[in-house]
Amino acid sequence: MNSFFLRTATPRLLLRNISAVQSKISRMSYIGAGVAPGGAQATVKSGNPLKALFDANKPAFGGWQMIPGATISRLLAQSGLDWVLVDCEHGGMDDRAMHEAVPAIAALGVSPIVRIPGMEPWMVKRALDTGAHGVLVPLLRTVKEAEDLVQAAKFPPWGKRGFGSPYSAKQFGRTISSLDYLNQGNESILTMVQIETKEALEDVDAIAAVEGIDVLFVGPFDLGNNIGHRITEEGIPQELETALVKIQAAAAKAGKKSGIYTLDPAHAKKCHQMGFDMIHVVTDYMAIEDSAKQSLTASTT
Repeated sequence: MNSFFLRTATPRLLLRNISAVQSKISRMSYIGAGVAPGGAQATVKSGNPLKALFDANKPAFGGWQMIPGATISRLLAQSGLDWVLVDCEHGGMDDRAMHEAVPAIAALGVSPIVRIPGMEPWMVKRALDTGAHGVLVPLLRTVKEAEDLVQAAKFPPWGKRGFGSPYSAKQFGRTISSLDYLNQGNESILTMVQIETKEALEDVDAIAAVEGIDVLFVGPFDLGNNIGHRITEEGIPQELETALVKIQAAAAKAGKKSGIYTLDPAHAKKCHQMGFDMIHVVTDYMAIEDSAKQSLTASTT
């Protein structure tokens, strides 16, 4: 999905409301103190805010980081968002930038998610070893690819992921040990696939049924391109709208969550109303550019 063509929310929409920020501050204090909300001992699962929202059947609104730098990570994370995706597919995020972004986001009580460039097992391991709360794989095509992804993302005996990162555990809480992470990681870390190919759309029910897949995330631009009904200046064609409904319904039927990259705030609101659980509302690159344009226009007209 080529997100450089999108113009999403303005910086004003980064801060949804004061209560959202207060919630993040409260969550930060729990994570830092090693206790979960309610006073329970912290676990890997309790240190994953996005999973907590999913378990509570609440929508989660997030942003895309394409520009490298921990400062950008912190700006997004402190804005009231529930999750921030570190885009290593289309963004300028290399391995070092990924390792800087994930802890910067997690330190503010927000879930860092990493979108990797492909679905090679070493990419999955590298992303999760940073301490990412979830991994998103683009351009999924088959059930077999979904099954292989689960194998790469899960520790034995479920999967084949290797263990040894010194970074991952502390992104879920100061008191979380490496053994906690090893023993609890399989049930606490989110495994997500992007439904943005014709093949995946046709087999979406079977993909949704794969054990260990948590989220079906729509890439509307690539999906539209691949089914022959691309997004235009006039908006989303009906055939693509129908595909979005099909994907959301398949996820719900399988007891999984659905997510989507949205075109603008109005589209984000519509997707929320449609029942999508994980909704993109802003991208750093576009927010900065749009803000600069608005300031220039306001200053010169």
